[in-house]
Amino acid sequence: MKRILVVAAAAALAVIVLAGVAAYAYFFSGLRTSPASLGLSSPAVTSSPTAGRLAATWKVTTGSVAGYRVQELFAGETSKHLAVARTSNVTGGLTVSGDSSGYQVSGINLTADLTTLHSVDQVAGRNVSQRDGIVSRQLETQQIPYAMFTASTASVPGSVTSTPADVTLLGKLTIHAVTRDVTATAHTQVIGDKIEIAGTMTINMADYGVSPPRAPFVTVDPTATIEFDLFLARSSN
Repeated sequence: MKRILVVAAAAALAVIVLAGVAAYAYFFSGLRTSPASLGLSSPAVTSSPTAGRLAATWKVTTGSVAGYRVQELFAGETSKHLAVARTSNVTGGLTVSGDSSGYQVSGINLTADLTTLHSVDQVAGRNVSQRDGIVSRQLETQQIPYAMFTASTASVPGSVTSTPADVTLLGKLTIHAVTRDVTATAHTQVIGDKIEIAGTMTINMADYGVSPPRAPFVTVDPTATIEFDLFLARSSN
C-alpha cells in the first residue's frame, strides 16, 4: 500500500511539474507578436493635386496614430518582447510656407491623449491590456492626460510633392508635465489632398520623472521609442 501511495504521489508530482512547464511555455514562449513600426503609407505618392498648393495651415485629421514601443523581458526568457501601445486621439497642426524650390514648416504642435493608449501587441495566454493600467498609473494620466510635441520650424525639400522626403524635427516633448528637448526623425509625403508625416523619437523614461512599469515576471527597459503616423488636411480657417 505504501508503495502504491509513493508511486501515486510521484505521478501526481510529475503531472504538476509538466503542467507547470506547459503553462510557462504557453505564457512566456516565443508565441509573441508585435506590429511593425509606424511608417508612411504605401505605395509612395507619384503625383498629387496638392502639388504647388502646400503653402497653408494644416490640421491633424482622421487616420492619425501615435504611441510607444518598449522592450520588456519575461522571467526566465532570454529574448525580449516588444510592447506596443497606440492611440488615435491625436490633435494639432502646422503651417507650411514657400514653394516648389523649398518649403518651411512652422508652428508645429501635436497633442496625444494618453488616457486612450491601448496595447496592440500579443502574447499567447496573456492579457496585454493589463499593462495599460500599469502604464496609466505610472504616467498619472488621470491628472496629466496629454503628451505634447512642439517645434518652431523645419525645412522640407520642394520635391516632396512627388517624392517622399526625410525631415529632422528639433523640438520639445512634454510627458508627465516634464518638458525635454528631443529630435524626431521623420518622413513625409503628399497623398492626394493630405500630407502624411511618420517618424520616431527615443526617450528615457527617467528624464520625464517616470519609472519603468513593473509587474510580476517582467522587467521593462527604461528607454522607449515614441512613434507617430500623422495625416494632415488643409485647414478651412
